[in-house]
Amino acid sequence: MADSVELPSRLAILPFRNKVLLPGAIIRIRCTSPTSVKLVEQELWQREEKGLIGILPVRDAAADTKLLGSSTVSQGADSLDQNSKVHGGSSDSQTKNQNDVVHWHNRGVAARALHLSRGVEKPSGRVTYIVVLEGLCRFSVQELSTRGTYHTAKISSLEMTKTEMEQVEHDPNFIMLSRQFKATAVELISVLEQKQSTGGRTKVLLETVPVHKLADIFVASFEISFEEQLSMLDSVDAKERLSKATELVDRHLQSIRVAEKITQKVEGQLSKSQKEFLLRQQMKAIKEELGDNDDEEDDLAALERKMQSAGMPQNTWKLALRELRRLKKMQPQQPGYSSSRAYLELLSDLPWQKTSKEHELDLRAAQERLDNDHYGLVKVKQRIIEYLAVRKLKPDARGPVLCFVGPPGVGKTSLASSIAAALDRKFVRISLGGVKDEADIRGHRRTYIGSMPGRLIDGLKKVAVCNPVMLLDEIDKTGSDVRGDPASALLEVLDPEQNKTFNDHYLNVPFDLSKVIFVATANRAQPIPPPLLDRMEVIELPGYTPEEKLKIAMRHLIPRVLDQHGLSSEFLQIPKAMVQLVIQRYTREAGVRSLERNLAALARAAAVRVAEQEVVPLNKGVEGLTTPLLENRLVDNAEVEMEVIPMGVNNRDISNTFRITSPLVVDEAMVEKVLGPPKFDGRETAERVVTPGISVGLVWTTFGGEVQFVEASTMAGKGELHLTGQLGDVIKESAQIALTWVRARSADLKLAASDGINLLEGRDIHIHFPAGAVPKDGPSAGVTLVTALVSLFSQRKVRSDTAMTGEMTLRGLVLPVGGIKDKILAAHRYGIKRVILPERNLKDLVEVPPSVLANLEILLAKRMEDVLEQAFDSGSPWRQHSKL
Repeated sequence: MADSVELPSRLAILPFRNKVLLPGAIIRIRCTSPTSVKLVEQELWQREEKGLIGILPVRDAAADTKLLGSSTVSQGADSLDQNSKVHGGSSDSQTKNQNDVVHWHNRGVAARALHLSRGVEKPSGRVTYIVVLEGLCRFSVQELSTRGTYHTAKISSLEMTKTEMEQVEHDPNFIMLSRQFKATAVELISVLEQKQSTGGRTKVLLETVPVHKLADIFVASFEISFEEQLSMLDSVDAKERLSKATELVDRHLQSIRVAEKITQKVEGQLSKSQKEFLLRQQMKAIKEELGDNDDEEDDLAALERKMQSAGMPQNTWKLALRELRRLKKMQPQQPGYSSSRAYLELLSDLPWQKTSKEHELDLRAAQERLDNDHYGLVKVKQRIIEYLAVRKLKPDARGPVLCFVGPPGVGKTSLASSIAAALDRKFVRISLGGVKDEADIRGHRRTYIGSMPGRLIDGLKKVAVCNPVMLLDEIDKTGSDVRGDPASALLEVLDPEQNKTFNDHYLNVPFDLSKVIFVATANRAQPIPPPLLDRMEVIELPGYTPEEKLKIAMRHLIPRVLDQHGLSSEFLQIPKAMVQLVIQRYTREAGVRSLERNLAALARAAAVRVAEQEVVPLNKGVEGLTTPLLENRLVDNAEVEMEVIPMGVNNRDISNTFRITSPLVVDEAMVEKVLGPPKFDGRETAERVVTPGISVGLVWTTFGGEVQFVEASTMAGKGELHLTGQLGDVIKESAQIALTWVRARSADLKLAASDGINLLEGRDIHIHFPAGAVPKDGPSAGVTLVTALVSLFSQRKVRSDTAMTGEMTLRGLVLPVGGIKDKILAAHRYGIKRVILPERNLKDLVEVPPSVLANLEILLAKRMEDVLEQAFDSGSPWRQHSKL
């Protein structure tokens, strides 16, 4: 054997786990650990010390063995991570066993690098290398040593010298083994030629490569056990190696013949009408050949065991067993097989008895969580605490179904999530917006193609417990058509007396929903059918005041927006005054979603400026290979694999990467540049109420309270009334009542000289509600319409700082309306100072925040004359002449 020499190649491969590199094979290694990366950077393309070389174990997930037709042998070496164990597995197992002793195999294969690819350096400084190596010759390890963070070794080549090889070639035993190996190899190549087109290239190897090298090349292309690979590696003697290779090649040839025999046997048994069973028959024949007929591992047996552990009720279990026996008699190709199996899998996946383990309720912790997640909403949070207190005293109590009603963006869904967190239960959200099919609630019957369970059963399957907190989101937006009424189907779900035996059409067996805590959300309660509304306790969530929006933005919105855009207070600061400016001039919503979008726009603009500034990398110490090194060291025609790695978007990642000199502070100029000119100002009402015939009303919408202007005008005509603005039937009737009341009292209100004069003689009345694209309807515009008509006929302007709401009767009595809190908040947002309300709505002012009432003058009206007295400047001069 050759003595220890300096090897010109850079890496040495040692056996690792279930992979062994043999001479003539090619392997692809991915180096990701710091140890292997250091070895590649410092050893692979550098001049090694005499007799020392880096070593690396081959991981099973990175190996790619191929036949190689090289006829020359040169010495080489490969690298080994010092933290890897020969008996180890993945990197996770290495971490767990890092205290174990490292055991090296004393023999390996020298290799040379054919290709090197370097990935993109990550922000953390990690680099990935991919090395393609060619096995060359065997070696033995003489001495291990450590260089930095990895091992090096002195090795000696185990290749025979030219003289020794000549002696072996004249050995009769070697000649006989060579002939036997070549005969077996030729027979294998002949069989492979019928299946693939690689036989010609393989025949060239038989004619040009020495026999003792052919043994390694052929064996490297087979799938053999790790022990056999090690045995082949340790076969230094040429005759021993050739004998083992002949045995492995012959075994591979026999396995191919057995597979052909099985295929011919199966195809002979099948008729033309049975071709679709080919794959199943092949599997059956293979099991018979192996003697493996163990039914315990069959899929249906595994499904049966899963069904047994599901904890089904007795009646359900009997039905499932009957369906399972029917399934066993069916062939997989039959139409009903897949649907029947899907049904049984659903039965076994449902949480019939599995529940979340509840801890003892801590009301103080629940209160703190609600306060941290939501600002304000004192009445709502108090009701939730009362609900949790009852659950604590009586865990099995059948509490009411809470229904949060309010405009978008006020925190309805997040309140339901907070309830689940306080109860320590899983949370599942069922969206009902736009659902018109009853089957979405009750499921489809299994007689239909593509049938599936309802959303409730599917949600319970996902959370895998039978007592979650289930949110029925947008319950007011369900519809009905020929496919049924989902709202009516929810009656059974939300009734505690009926949901014990909820019957999903797909399951066709009762399922207990009584342990589920249902919470519903809606934008308004009016579209919800009365029977369904009767099963829920409605909790209204009105909009926020500007002061509450400011505190919500400073506590919750700004930190969240900065985190979502990879910023922090070190990069961007939004003063309280600028947030207040955005609230007053750019948003007039009940919730805070529009406010959050505007703050996000400011954060995006700041992110651009931060990215464009001169930034200083904080990780200067982490430097990879320079460009000249790669250009000089890469092999000819080598390509570098590039991988784009996105930078983390959280604060920590950017803070560790960049440093800026001073934070960016948002000012008024930046707000106007990013968000554009102000959308709202305090002069809008004064600018619009400039002529007689215009009044300001307060309305309630699904988005909260809004200010609605009513415009009336006269023109030559035949005494007709024209209404525009996409109005509903209710508001049209209110306009007719308002006009009738004004005409009946025209003389009393000094709108006409005597009772006999017709106000509409020779002219038409046109009443318009601006924003004509928005549908409008409701019973709260009566007093606003009367005020606009009186202003038109008297040619006197309505006070621009006054808004009103209320319905009126034909006799002039002002009736109470709903949504008082939302309407007053809307008036406060618009900068209105005076609000006229029905006298019977005085009790609703308790819900209005005191800070809002302090900035408003509330005027109560019992009759229509009281409204007119307050709506005009200097009172109503015609009131003293009224006969009413």
